[in-house]
Amino acid sequence: MAYFLQQLINGLTLGSIYGLIAIGYTMVYGIIGMINFAHGEIYMIGAFISIIAFLVLGLAGITYVPLALAVVLLITMFFTSIYGWAVERIAYRPLRGSFRLAPLISAIGMSIFLQNYVQIFQGARVKPMPPIVQGGFTILDSGGFAVRLSYLQLFIILLTLVLMVGFTTLIAATPLGRAQRACEQDMRMASLLGVDVDRVISLTFVMGAALAAVAGLMVTLYYGVIDFFIGFLAGVKAFTAAVLGGIGSLPGAMLGGILIGLIEAFWSGYFSVEYKDVSVFAVLILVLVFCPTGLLGRPEVEKV
Repeated sequence: MAYFLQQLINGLTLGSIYGLIAIGYTMVYGIIGMINFAHGEIYMIGAFISIIAFLVLGLAGITYVPLALAVVLLITMFFTSIYGWAVERIAYRPLRGSFRLAPLISAIGMSIFLQNYVQIFQGARVKPMPPIVQGGFTILDSGGFAVRLSYLQLFIILLTLVLMVGFTTLIAATPLGRAQRACEQDMRMASLLGVDVDRVISLTFVMGAALAAVAGLMVTLYYGVIDFFIGFLAGVKAFTAAVLGGIGSLPGAMLGGILIGLIEAFWSGYFSVEYKDVSVFAVLILVLVFCPTGLLGRPEVEKV
């Protein structure tokens, strides 16, 4: 029981990171109906920006951990959002009226470009990060096995909950959220009614990039090592989480992320760790076979 509880905590922590990345996929898909395959690289860039921000704060002599975390979080979200905005302006907006495959190919090209861009300017070697948030407390001690919840895990889970509630409220009860939902239903009609569609889409990319930046900061603190290639696999898993929960649904994206994290944690804990990624995609296949719209997705109704 103690070991199960420990893996549950680990899975919730990992799933929170996947969920934040998955929200970016599902927000973009919900409005323009396209998958932003460069989103995983935006998350990777957020991780690199967070390390650079920590180094700058260290040189500036700011060593108070809560203040450093708050400043790095804001810096990382700001600069990563600029990258998200640039991806939309360069890879998507010029091709919006083109055939559907064109933005997809452009996004894949942008993903490859961003990988090589970071590799050239930051190097191909891994970037280590010393532990910033240390300590924790014991939840349960059974048979010599202590179930630990670190302060960092608690911080990741609570911050994810706060962001999820905040973004859900923003989309449900603000003018920007109403404009996003209007563009999701009918972009042309929303434009005729006075909604600035270009602005709404740009802000959606910015919001998704900001959440990916938070995930990048979390993974940097949690694992303590990053490289230019971390965005690929995390992006694929986050996309899987978005599809699993129901593409286009924010709660579904978070639910899918949590489930992916739990599957990975429990498979790694009880079976062979080499096949944890296989288990994730096997579950995705089963869900798509028996529930094609995902767990919380809505079936598409096409008017004819």
